[in-house]
Amino acid sequence: MEVSASLTGSFPRPESVVALTRDLDRGRATPEQVEAGYRSAEADVLRIETENHLSPRTGGYLRWPDLFRPFATSWPGFEVGPITRWFETNTFYRQPILKHPPERTPGALARWLPAANGALPAAEARAVLPGPYTFAGLLDNESGETFPSLVYRIGRLLAEELRELRTLGYANFQFQEPLLVVRPPEGPAAESVRAAYTALGEAAGPADTALWTFFGDASPVFPLLSSLPMGLVGIDLAETVPEELPVPASPRGLGFGCIDPRTTLLEDPVELVRLVQATVGRLKPTRVHLGPGAPLDLLPYAPATRKLGVLAAARDRLGRGGEGS
Repeated sequence: MEVSASLTGSFPRPESVVALTRDLDRGRATPEQVEAGYRSAEADVLRIETENHLSPRTGGYLRWPDLFRPFATSWPGFEVGPITRWFETNTFYRQPILKHPPERTPGALARWLPAANGALPAAEARAVLPGPYTFAGLLDNESGETFPSLVYRIGRLLAEELRELRTLGYANFQFQEPLLVVRPPEGPAAESVRAAYTALGEAAGPADTALWTFFGDASPVFPLLSSLPMGLVGIDLAETVPEELPVPASPRGLGFGCIDPRTTLLEDPVELVRLVQATVGRLKPTRVHLGPGAPLDLLPYAPATRKLGVLAAARDRLGRGGEGS
């Protein structure tokens, strides 16, 4: 069985970059200095990913202020709204305000992704994007469009982005869907999720795809998750009891969010492997992928780096069948 591991979202910015961006706002640094700082920090994250044999790599998405900003600033129909708390965490995002049904600007999203600044080749990069349900559910909808219709519209727009990104060489896409487990969809909303992901699956073609959930228990909505045309479904082990996951109708890849970014305490790789093996034996996924349960940017830089070492150790032990040190 294939076992892999990677980052599943943004990595924390090092203090050097935080200081530079602060100094730029205050007129004490130049854009060129900030750009150099970002490039250096991205190189460091790529080095950490490479040393831990994480794949695909991401470069940390250090330039993204939040998950929605590239879309809120480039898709017509949006305005960047107020600072809003990111679920039950001490981090924040600027809530997009949708004034009229959204459109997309060709080429705009690609400029935000890792290959745009030469951080790594597109074919080796993971494009981490908001899932349509979470995106629609966390924006301020002033457009008059119904929620189910908006989920599907955003799904179709993201599908257009995927088609464009595939022409640029991207072959790995992940959709962040915390809201699917925090506020599971029902009725027309659930149908709109299915329709949106059908569009995404068709646009992805042979590309590797993942739907990653966090901040909530995946068990109640797992039948829906496992029915969507994604190659892999990720669950947050800090919120989900694996023994309670129902057996899917057809096996697919399963992602284990086994590193908790809500604490600096390090996990035990042996215990992680035991937990994963027990679930794998019952659900029989086609492959296993390990990653942080939620984006590691909830942590400071140094603890996040140490946790990636734990992630790599768990993957290596799992790949050996749980044996060895």
